[in-house]
Amino acid sequence: MPYLPTAAYSIYVKVELQNVPNTLGRFATAVGEAGANIVSMGGFDVRGEILTNDVVINCRDEEHVDSVIAHIKQLEGVDLLSWHDRTFEMHKGGKIEVLPLAEISDNHDLSMAYTPGVARVCMAIHEDPSQVHDLTIKKNTVAIVTDGTAVLGLGDIGPEASLPVMEGKALLFKEFAGVDAFPVCLDVTDSYEIIETVKKLAPSFGGINLEDIAAPAAFEVEEALQEALDIPVFHDDQHGTAVVTLAALWNALRLTGKEIENQSVVIAGMGAAGVAVGKILIGAGVGEIVGVDRTGAVYQGRENLNVAKEWFAENTNPDRKMGTLNDVIKGSDVFIGLSGPGLIDASDLRNMASDPIVFAMANPDPEIRPEEADGLAAVMATGRSDYPNQINNVLAFPGIFRGALDVGATQITENMKLAAAKAIADSIEENDLNADFIVPSVFDKSVPYKVAEAVAKTAVDDKVCRS
Repeated sequence: MPYLPTAAYSIYVKVELQNVPNTLGRFATAVGEAGANIVSMGGFDVRGEILTNDVVINCRDEEHVDSVIAHIKQLEGVDLLSWHDRTFEMHKGGKIEVLPLAEISDNHDLSMAYTPGVARVCMAIHEDPSQVHDLTIKKNTVAIVTDGTAVLGLGDIGPEASLPVMEGKALLFKEFAGVDAFPVCLDVTDSYEIIETVKKLAPSFGGINLEDIAAPAAFEVEEALQEALDIPVFHDDQHGTAVVTLAALWNALRLTGKEIENQSVVIAGMGAAGVAVGKILIGAGVGEIVGVDRTGAVYQGRENLNVAKEWFAENTNPDRKMGTLNDVIKGSDVFIGLSGPGLIDASDLRNMASDPIVFAMANPDPEIRPEEADGLAAVMATGRSDYPNQINNVLAFPGIFRGALDVGATQITENMKLAAAKAIADSIEENDLNADFIVPSVFDKSVPYKVAEAVAKTAVDDKVCRS
């Protein structure tokens, strides 16, 4: 079953049509028959026997784009003047820029913003280093740090190829929480180099958002930087995913009338995100958790476990369930996928407990597609924006950092993460909650500030604030 067309593969086409009956109809029909979806048309420019129009068409993938273009080119009475990939067009020249906050219009402004007046501010910070948080960009600036080893579902593609993702992250920080963030894509070979480089860069930043670093290095880097720095360090692939997953689970359970302590959860994928999701679910009181990696179920005593998986084995799967994902999913209440496409199918869902909750979050292709789970899952969620219930980290990380920066937090505690999850879940009113709406829209810009308020309050309660 093919995926539905999506804006991720949208194209802009400029077409010239013969101004005779049914030409436009034949064009629209051809696009539909090719399996694509016209989402907008510009105004018609009619000039005698010819009219031109700008059309936006959503496709399924790059091969489908080529097929749609070929269909258009074959149409009689239709000339394709030009076309481009809208996603690539959005990324041309990057997606962020630096803008001034202070106006420099004369020598007086210059003498305050720069020499000689700036020297006074430098010396004030030299005498009282804590003032750097008030007198510089450090107060509101986050470094988005990656080595490009685990980018989306693409794997180890390197620091330069990771830059579009990090730019996108910076864009979301600013758009949703007013946080200035900047990509720091490191050409390094091991976790030690990441740690040492970030420590040297840290004086310029008020927080560190680690991103797309492969496990187990991700765990080592975060732990070392949390110990070394007095600013928040947050690996979003771990904790952002965990926060939004817990929020979604709380609302799915609220909707189905189930209690969290009675749930049996299977997590597919024991990378950074899988381990962090397990950890936050333990803190939230989930009854049973079983993790599964490529080898099979993770249990205490199993060979070839890294440090993170050893911790996971010691704190989950009390009955030492063994076997494949298809084995351990039987009878479970909740499936959380953080691995790769097509791992389970409809028969696996039929083997779960009644009214199962299924979060298939691998991106871009989920462990099971919603079309396959239709009628089998009580609640279905993915990581994609073109299906209901997108479990997206953008609901978490902007607000978490906004709250942490606002109160001068030196770290992000487990309580702060739980508070963020609760704020996200509580953003949906009881009357609005339904199987297709268990997490708020990422475009609900009130959510990051609700998260920020909850995180800031908890940081104060946990006594991790600078002042």
